[in-house]
Amino acid sequence: MSVVSATASVGRTISARRLLSVCGFGLLFDSMDVGLMAFVLVALSKAWHLNPSLSGLIGSIGFVGMALGSALAGLAADRFGRKSVFMWTLLIYSIATGLTAFATGVAVFILLRFLVGFGLGGELPVATTYVSESSDQAVRGRRVVLLEAFWAGGSLVAAIVSRLILPYTTWRIVFLVGALPALYLLVLRRNLPETPKFRNLTTVRGIGKSFRTLWQSDYVSQTLVTWVLWFVMNFAYYGMFYWLPSIMSMKGYSLVNSIGYVLIMTIAQVPGYLTSAWLVEKWGRKRTLLTMMILSALSALGFGFAHSTVWLIIFGLLLNYFMLGAFAGTYVFTVEQFPTVARASGIGWAAGFGRFGSVIAPFLVGALIAAGIGFSSIFGIFFAALVVGFLIVLCWGRETLGRPLE
Repeated sequence: MSVVSATASVGRTISARRLLSVCGFGLLFDSMDVGLMAFVLVALSKAWHLNPSLSGLIGSIGFVGMALGSALAGLAADRFGRKSVFMWTLLIYSIATGLTAFATGVAVFILLRFLVGFGLGGELPVATTYVSESSDQAVRGRRVVLLEAFWAGGSLVAAIVSRLILPYTTWRIVFLVGALPALYLLVLRRNLPETPKFRNLTTVRGIGKSFRTLWQSDYVSQTLVTWVLWFVMNFAYYGMFYWLPSIMSMKGYSLVNSIGYVLIMTIAQVPGYLTSAWLVEKWGRKRTLLTMMILSALSALGFGFAHSTVWLIIFGLLLNYFMLGAFAGTYVFTVEQFPTVARASGIGWAAGFGRFGSVIAPFLVGALIAAGIGFSSIFGIFFAALVVGFLIVLCWGRETLGRPLE
């Protein structure tokens, strides 16, 4: 099939600043939604008298939507183009987030969280593919990491919004705040060109062929490594970060103090991303990822055993710094493992499979807390998971620094 729909934008280019801002703010709003939900869960549990297991289920259902959204959006982007799928995922996310403010009960809330997750899950891999394919080889890795740095900005905005709104008004206002800016971003994205890599394809493979490419002998190792990597990273990240405000609350801190302490910890995410942005072009994608992963594992262990406020904040800062640096490395490492005809599918399915870690972890933590398991044991599980992921990438991961995109 000839690529005709994409040729309308052949002559157009996009500056690096606009590329990162238009794509990055989409991730910022997505991250803000995830972060807001972590803070809202504390207020929602009290308002609707939710037990820890049901709270964990509410957290997990959004990640079920993310898993499906990541996989389907990746396939669709390889078939119909990066730009169009980029627009649709943001639209779904924006509308569903706004409607969440009007949820009348747990069942409706869960349904809307699934739809929010569907749009969010599709947004992340397509945005990463778009920036990677629109950047020169010399700065490709750095730009992908800088794109993901907007995720840290969203976490910070979520903490600030929650600190300013939740203690003084209803949780419903929080979701309205999250939906309106994202709708405006749709206007900015209308004039984005299609990526040069996708435009230059003479044929576009069908959805089934794109998926089968991932399992060809040349790519099956990369597929398996990235699937395990994404599962481990999502399991650890969402299992720990989704429950941070609630954990601080359970340790005896008030809602205001819990949000305030988590806000302080979240500040460390931005330098974590910026460090990775520098290292991926100097050290390489694999070495940066491995370093950040093992230091994240050690920070998780330290946080689990911390008992005083000072040590909680110190290890919380380290956990935010290294974990987000590792996630930045995960994106750039993954998107460069696959050919153009299956690149969005490759990162989409890896991210989609990884979302099962996101589904399991919040529910598991809720169940463990309800069973009376201590936080040191819970964070020990995340330490072990990160070590397993570290070993898989160490043994079978492929370095892509200096290699052109196929």
